[in-house]
Amino acid sequence: MFQRPGGAGIPRGVADYAGRVTSLISCTVRDGIADVRLDRPEKYNGLTFELLRELIATAHRLRGDRTLRAVVISGNGDAFCAGLDFASVSKKPWQMPVGMLPVPWRGTNTFQEACWAWRRVPVPVIAAVHGHCYGGGIQIALAADFRFTTPDAKWSVMEGKWGLVPDMSGVRSLSQLVGVETAKRLTMTAEVISGQQAHDLGLAGWVTDQPLDDAFAFARELATKSPDQLAAAKRLFDWHHASSARRTFAAERREQVKLLLGRNHKIARTAGMKRETPQYVDRGAR
Repeated sequence: MFQRPGGAGIPRGVADYAGRVTSLISCTVRDGIADVRLDRPEKYNGLTFELLRELIATAHRLRGDRTLRAVVISGNGDAFCAGLDFASVSKKPWQMPVGMLPVPWRGTNTFQEACWAWRRVPVPVIAAVHGHCYGGGIQIALAADFRFTTPDAKWSVMEGKWGLVPDMSGVRSLSQLVGVETAKRLTMTAEVISGQQAHDLGLAGWVTDQPLDDAFAFARELATKSPDQLAAAKRLFDWHHASSARRTFAAERREQVKLLLGRNHKIARTAGMKRETPQYVDRGAR
C-alpha cells in the first residue's frame, strides 16, 4: 500500500512495477515522512521474490517524490526481517537465476537492488529494528542511513550458516560500517549478536526499547532541515567517502555551489538573520 493520508493512494493488492499483485509492504506518507513496513508478520517478514520486488518498487516511487523529507522502514509483528524465506523461494526455483541477473544501467540484481535502492533515495532512511534481523534483513537495515535497535534484537549475517556470503549489497555496507576485519568475522562465523552488541560494533547508532517511536522522532527532527542539504550530505558520504581525496574535494565543491545557488540556502540564511524558523521548499526547487 502506498498512500498519502487525505489523498489518493495505491491500495494493497495492486500490481507492482513488475506487474504482479502484491500486498507485502505498507507505505504511508505523512508530513513528508514515509512509514514503510514489511508486512509478512506470520513469517517474521521473511523475504520472497514478490517482497523483494515490492521493496524495489516502493524505494523507486519514493525516490521521485520531491516533497519527501525522510523514510522510516520497519517490520510488522515480532521481527524486523528474518531473511530469505527459503520455503517460499524453493517453490519458484526458476526465479532465482533471473533474480541474480544484474540490470546493466543500475549495476544491481533484484536481491541487491532491494537493499541498495534505499541508498538511492535522496532523503535520510532510518531503520527501526526489533526481533530477528537476519541475512537479507540485516542487509536491508545496513542500507539505511541510520539504525535504531532494541537491546535484545538478534542480528546475524546468517548466510554463513548456509555456506553462502551476503550478496544483497552487504559486503560493501558491512565493511563501511565496521571495517573489513569485523565484517569478515560476522560473515564467516554467522554469529548471532544482540542489538546492544550491534550498537557496540557500529552496526546500529541507537539502542532503545522503542526503536520505531525514536526513529520517527529523529525523522521529524531531520524534516526541519533543508532537504537540499540532506540530499547533498547523503550523496557525499555514500558515494564519495571511498573516493580519492581529489575526487572527494571536487564533489564537495560541486555540491556546495549548488546549495549556495538554491532557494533553501537563501531561506535558511534569511531565517537565521531574523531568528525565525526556516520554512523550506521542496527538494530541488529553484
